[in-house]
Amino acid sequence: MGDASSTSSANAHGSNLPQLHRYITGHNPEGKAIVHSHADFAWAPFDNDNLAFSVAYTTSKFPPNLNNDVDVAEYQETISSGKLGLVNPRGTVLRAVDFAPGYACGMHRTQSLDYGIVLEGNIDMVLDSGEVHPLKRGDVAVQRATQHQWVNKSKTEWARMIFVLQDCEPLTVGGEELKEDLGTNSGLPPSGN
Repeated sequence: MGDASSTSSANAHGSNLPQLHRYITGHNPEGKAIVHSHADFAWAPFDNDNLAFSVAYTTSKFPPNLNNDVDVAEYQETISSGKLGLVNPRGTVLRAVDFAPGYACGMHRTQSLDYGIVLEGNIDMVLDSGEVHPLKRGDVAVQRATQHQWVNKSKTEWARMIFVLQDCEPLTVGGEELKEDLGTNSGLPPSGN
């Protein structure tokens, strides 16, 4: 059962970080846990190969429907549509992001509650207030629909984070509704939430 199960030590986008592998579980007819499918993360490079995304999984509603693999079918449909923004409206997204040495993504905001975990390297979380917080392996950022950017200050090492993005209710601060703002260099479609 499953997708291609090859493993490689490097990623197609030029990072020297280890390839990641995803396992999706399910049940056999007797109700016992099995691996439904597995595959290496598929990476999409952005911004002249300085940034790479891999969506390991996404759901299109919350709570998701796991019966008869409905969630798996919705995941496959969403990915094949090519229309997934940073956030999946009414759902969740599990995404790994690799940042090249010296790279800073654009300042941006998603309409979502995000858990960002540093897996490899060090990365600065820069907020539009001017605050800068250095994060190291294992540190967690809980982004609550704020304007932010990620800066890999290392001149030689890639950094990797994994994010769980969850759609959220519209956020209003000071009477103004704060919406998604992808900045100028995302290259991604809007999330539509």
